[in-house]
Amino acid sequence: MNITYRTEGDYLIPNIFTNEEPEQTLTKYGMLRESFLKNNHKGIYTGKLLTGTLKEHCLDIQEQAENMAECLTKQLVAVEGISEDLKSRNQMEWVRRMNSIRNRVDEIVMTEIAYKI
Repeated sequence: MNITYRTEGDYLIPNIFTNEEPEQTLTKYGMLRESFLKNNHKGIYTGKLLTGTLKEHCLDIQEQAENMAECLTKQLVAVEGISEDLKSRNQMEWVRRMNSIRNRVDEIVMTEIAYKI
């Protein structure tokens, strides 16, 4: 360890700097992960917070979750045969089916990524 000090009066004060945090903002899955760790795994949360890696960890989980959600949504849309044609013929049916897919995908992503240790 290479610790530097500055003199203030008769005392030596260590120069402490925090790690640079990523500039990106947390969205839904990143905030859910942070909240999950804070409420259910205080040791992991505190450790990551003290080492300055909490936001980086949450951003990583967020990216994984968003990629998985996008991929699952595309797959389910293809499997269930939801198309632009259905959207133009019957908008309410299209909205109902897309909301159903989004809810299922959200549940899978939260279980598999956001709320997993």
